[in-house]
Amino acid sequence: MLQAHGAHQSSPSRLHRGLSQRQLNMIALGGVIGAGLFVGSGVIIGETGPGAFITYAVCGIFVILVMRMLGEMATADPSTGSFADYARQALGGWAGFSVGWLYWYFWVVVVGFEAIAGGAVLSYWIRAPLWLLSLILMVGMTATNLFSVATFGEFEFWFAGIKVAAIVVFLGLGSLFVLGAWPRHGIDFSNLTAYGGFFPHGIGAIFSAVPVVIPAMVGAEVATIAAAETADPERAVARATRSVVVRIVIFYLGSVFLLAVIVPWNSHQAGASPYVAALGQMGIPAAGHIMNAVVLTAVLSCLNSGLYTASRMLFVLAARNEAPMELVKVGRRGVPYIAILCSSMVGFLCVVMAWAAPGAVFVFLLKSSGSLVLSVYLLIALAQIVLRRRTPEKRLRVKMWFFPGLSVLTLAGIVGVLVLMALDARARTELWLGVVSWTVILALYFVPKWWRGSPKPEPAAAPMAGRATRVLVLANKNVSTSELFDVVQRIDAQQRAEYFICVPVNPVDTGQAERTGPVFVLDATVAAAQQRLDAILTAIGNIGLSAAGDLGDYRPLRALAAAVQSFQPDHLVIAEARSSWLRLGLVDKARAAYPIPVTHVLSGQRAADLAAAPLSAT
Repeated sequence: MLQAHGAHQSSPSRLHRGLSQRQLNMIALGGVIGAGLFVGSGVIIGETGPGAFITYAVCGIFVILVMRMLGEMATADPSTGSFADYARQALGGWAGFSVGWLYWYFWVVVVGFEAIAGGAVLSYWIRAPLWLLSLILMVGMTATNLFSVATFGEFEFWFAGIKVAAIVVFLGLGSLFVLGAWPRHGIDFSNLTAYGGFFPHGIGAIFSAVPVVIPAMVGAEVATIAAAETADPERAVARATRSVVVRIVIFYLGSVFLLAVIVPWNSHQAGASPYVAALGQMGIPAAGHIMNAVVLTAVLSCLNSGLYTASRMLFVLAARNEAPMELVKVGRRGVPYIAILCSSMVGFLCVVMAWAAPGAVFVFLLKSSGSLVLSVYLLIALAQIVLRRRTPEKRLRVKMWFFPGLSVLTLAGIVGVLVLMALDARARTELWLGVVSWTVILALYFVPKWWRGSPKPEPAAAPMAGRATRVLVLANKNVSTSELFDVVQRIDAQQRAEYFICVPVNPVDTGQAERTGPVFVLDATVAAAQQRLDAILTAIGNIGLSAAGDLGDYRPLRALAAAVQSFQPDHLVIAEARSSWLRLGLVDKARAAYPIPVTHVLSGQRAADLAAAPLSAT
């Protein structure tokens, strides 16, 4: 955990790298294949008919186009590190806030969905309530994520490898079966047209199923952002896009097509794997046990990676002051344990739902996240269209194909699917669930701003102005020599005061939570805080004053309280750039807590945005 550090204390031991290249490669190949394919495909085939693979093709096109859009933005501006930042740059803070929280919400729903799916798979062998089996899986995968990043990576390496191998084997055996190279079975594609035809529920069902299918393909977009930070981003983004195309065509379209050919579409059952039914139809001995073991592996893999992704998204949100700062706390093994526990809570709530309504929870979870993904993709598409027109041509190393036509067409396609959901009675509930979720997120963004109102300049401090004798400076951000000189002129006109500098070891205010990630954030934060302290002490020395200093608790208020108690100042100077999420600013809390003048230092763009004096005190 991040703790208080003094300037005299040594830096913590260096944390080891969590994921190896071997693990990263396998996770990229099979990490996003889970119950959405191995189990959810049965639901899709049952609702759309043999033409279900067309739905997967449409969703694949959406994913590929969105990836290309992200590739363009990421190579033009690879420093931001999160696609939520592109929405923020193009559309405003509300859009970045929405993308971050919607993406987190999607992944925690995936965690719950995978836990329920895993419980259903276990019930094939174990006679026990669904909620109990799901609870066991949730506890196990939460513990895996809490233990260490290396443990997560090793689990995921083997899980992903088994999934990829299983799909490849199924594709090979299934192709032999449908092409007549199987013992006592000739070429037979009759299941594509029997039992009501190729579109038994109409062509509209193909498109209304898009919101259900597309969550199964989410995750590929992260590879685009990572590729943009390589030595050759243009080549890396193109490679990432090609790999996703191959993955979609082979893993999704190929296997779903074979399922529709081998097993009658109206025989699939919700919650059961169609792959088990297909292998049973082919007459493979112990097909149910073999494929269920593979499906369980896939479910555990996606549950594992979903919890990892959700917790890291919370970490990033907190690093941008868009979530409570406590979420950046990390344990000794370099994992953000509070973010992991908060994300896993949704999974545990899904377990409770499985106990309350075991027959409906699986399909509900499968459908409920579709509109969330489409909302995220909608904002990404809008951001790309806006940023493309603002970006100089020389920075566009990767370009969206046929801009602006294909970008607008992608945007229109996403809107069209949302409209179809509104018109389809079966999908309307899921659409409104997404709308309500987005409304709540927007309220979390706008209501605190409205509640606080616009920042107002504070009245100058009359009694103590220019006569401070003991000054405590809480440096939540860097303070330049000119800013310090301005402070001294106002509160210590004769330059005779004693100064004490306290720098909180805070990963958010030092900016390290955005740059280094959980594994290295502790070491990086301590180093950045010490560098800030040294720089400010040097700046004070350049003015001709003497000062002492120390590093403080990662929580600024606690750091301030400890420094006030030990130094006993008669004046506080707080350098703070922005308020914490959904809370009053640190300066307001300090003024309420201590009966001494508090001077607030603002600098740079933030001060200009506030249109207030750069220094004010009460």
